[in-house]
Amino acid sequence: MAVNIEELKEKILEFATKKAKHKSKMYIKDLYKADPNASPREVKKAANQLVQEGKLEFFSSGSTTMYGVPGYGKTEEDQFGTLDE
Repeated sequence: MAVNIEELKEKILEFATKKAKHKSKMYIKDLYKADPNASPREVKKAANQLVQEGKLEFFSSGSTTMYGVPGYGKTEEDQFGTLDE
């Protein structure tokens, strides 16, 4: 059964914001817990839409991509510095 993408995005954002107080970066598998009835594909699609909307952000260490709520934890720039070109 397909879930409503807008409702799923709200659940993911609410879940991520609550988690961000203790854990600022989350794996996609952590976000699956936001709605156990949604498929992993639906959760990933919703999470990526939230990134495009600026409500979540990607964090990549090079080998792993994580999701975070803007304003919580260190940014990629804080963690690794800026690239001087």
